[in-house]
Amino acid sequence: MKFFYTYLVSAAMACALGGTAWAAPCGNNANGFADWKAGFAQEARAAGVGQRGLQALANAKYASVTIKADRNQKSFRYTLEKFMQVRGADTIVAQGRKRKARNAKFYRALEQRFGVPAGILIAIHGMETGFGGFMGNSSVVSAITTLTYDCRRSDFFKPHAIGALKLVDQGAITENTRGAKHGELGHTQFLPGNALVYGVDANGDGRIDFYDQADALASTANFLRKKGWQPGKGYQEGQPNFRVIQKWNAAGVYQKAIAIMAARIDG
Repeated sequence: MKFFYTYLVSAAMACALGGTAWAAPCGNNANGFADWKAGFAQEARAAGVGQRGLQALANAKYASVTIKADRNQKSFRYTLEKFMQVRGADTIVAQGRKRKARNAKFYRALEQRFGVPAGILIAIHGMETGFGGFMGNSSVVSAITTLTYDCRRSDFFKPHAIGALKLVDQGAITENTRGAKHGELGHTQFLPGNALVYGVDANGDGRIDFYDQADALASTANFLRKKGWQPGKGYQEGQPNFRVIQKWNAAGVYQKAIAIMAARIDG
């Protein structure tokens, strides 16, 4: 009863202050998703999302496949050796060396601009999508809004949901753009909020396209540099740039695998 009274008082105060950001509560199934979207639309509008983004939100579907994947993540439980075996580290390294040799000028230009060596970018590219071979088949907008609605990590995903809607406004993606099950998009699987902030137009066509390899890799290098990458410094565990790799992915085995593969590609 005390909680209910507090809620009523808080709601009344919000109205008295002219607040319009009423938000429907999070949920653990599809039942409340439509009501939540109506509340979140107010937050999105207040954050600067325009009509195209709001329409994409209205059309978003509850992504049950995304929720299933989010609650069944295995990478955090693997040993490093098992993880590298499952993810095909040897193949990524072998193909990565060939890609570096074939596009040496491109990777050299990225390192000169951002300070991030080719091995790191190639290892991330290979790990995330098999060098663009599979970039996901889930709706980016539906996946990221579903995760924001879900009660487990709403606060983490909220800026990425806003980011996705703003990317729709900008024409960088549409409400039908496909990505990974957690709403990541493009060659290196950027979360939408990060894509909005760190995106780079590397091919000079006037737009940022994460499904274009040059834009995606330059954006990845920009992300790492802005997160503190120190050009010329080491990136293995215990070295200065390893902490920057940790900001790309939360799984310890992933972080270590990237560093190891990158050294083998660059070596």
